[in-house]
Amino acid sequence: MTTTYQNTPYDQIKVGMEASYERVCSADDFYVSAYASGDLNPLHLPEEDPEDDGVSKGVAPSLWVAGLISAALGNYLPGPGTLYKSQSLHFRGRAFEGDRLIARVRVTKKLAENVVELQTTVERADGKLIVEGEAEVIAPHTSKTISAGELPGLTVRNYKHFERLLDQARPLAPLLTAVVVPDDHKSLGGALLAAENTLITPILIGPKGKIMEAADRLGKSLSECKIIDVVSERQAAAKAVAMVHEGTAQAIMKGNLHTDVLLGQIVKHDKGLRTGVRLSHVFVMDVPGLDKLLFISDAAINIAPDLEVKVDIVQNAINLANALGHPQPRVGILSAVETVNPKIPSTLDAAILSKMADRGQIKGGIVDGPLAMDNAIDIEAATTKGITSLVAGRADVLIVPNLESGNMLAKELAFVAHAQVCGVVMGAQCPVILTSRADDDKARVMSCAVALLYAASKTS
Repeated sequence: MTTTYQNTPYDQIKVGMEASYERVCSADDFYVSAYASGDLNPLHLPEEDPEDDGVSKGVAPSLWVAGLISAALGNYLPGPGTLYKSQSLHFRGRAFEGDRLIARVRVTKKLAENVVELQTTVERADGKLIVEGEAEVIAPHTSKTISAGELPGLTVRNYKHFERLLDQARPLAPLLTAVVVPDDHKSLGGALLAAENTLITPILIGPKGKIMEAADRLGKSLSECKIIDVVSERQAAAKAVAMVHEGTAQAIMKGNLHTDVLLGQIVKHDKGLRTGVRLSHVFVMDVPGLDKLLFISDAAINIAPDLEVKVDIVQNAINLANALGHPQPRVGILSAVETVNPKIPSTLDAAILSKMADRGQIKGGIVDGPLAMDNAIDIEAATTKGITSLVAGRADVLIVPNLESGNMLAKELAFVAHAQVCGVVMGAQCPVILTSRADDDKARVMSCAVALLYAASKTS
């Protein structure tokens, strides 16, 4: 939506003229202010509790509040084309996240050379005075109109959902985790960082010499880590699976080896970790702009799942969402369209999965489909298309038709929408932390946190 602003030239300004500008303080405003000014005072960040009342809400930076006066002057009176000469400020109170603020300006005097003096204030909606002062500005001498739509948009990358998961996971007893072939700095560094966050107790399985070289490169000591010296990747994966059977490991974490080698040992019929449920991978994503976690499955293991496999994929994703605090997640079964079309097999699967959930064959979530991506996550898109659904526009979990579409969706969110990403493999006898070579430390740590929370939910 585009808003236009029309100024009042100097020769049309009269003493007593007034204007105002309203704005609600938001967390994003405080982050943008910190970036723009370089002021990183923690009292001005939303995670703080300045009133010690158990509620996290930052104090609005005083000069940000005063900046609302500039908005009233620059947008309304005199309006576009106005330039400051001076501004006095006296701060009488504080504003907080969620407060509605009103900046008011009133012309008190006209001087020579297009100079105008104004009385300026900012108040809360309840009338509490926050700041007052006087402004002296050079008013424009000609009419001018501007459009707010000309400004570029801003997105604040706030990953509060992942931080909440970390806060929930840290007090739990760490998972005994068999880390398979952590012989490069990324895989070893991620495991050690997760250990520092008390999420896992790593047992390092692989070529000891290379593991020690990776530790030296990181400048880390492995004196407190158990290392099992195994030369080959296949043997290291087999040892990790055996440790789960022995009860000496509670989870498995992929290191610097190919996924097929690790999963090959996990899915073996005789000595693997099968449970009768198809293995599937679930991405957990903290997407800037979304007010919740987003789950995507399966984008890493099952290439072209049939209906039977999709039942397990859906149930695995629901189980993980349940473990992370979603007692009844909304599950959208994705396709290219939101109507059943026999020429598009994924729409038929979606309709059947929805009915199976209605009949209790899939439990723990609300399932609906087929849904297209837009109307699965955007309520306006769903409303525009006339979709009546408990899931449309509100999906917590997205089930993709195949690995290709899921992998592209997850990577688009990660590399274009700047989402933070982690994930685990579900359906085995223990959580499997299946990290990628491209994952950063945060992704590896968060994958461990998710695995720990899931394991804790199974024992509670």
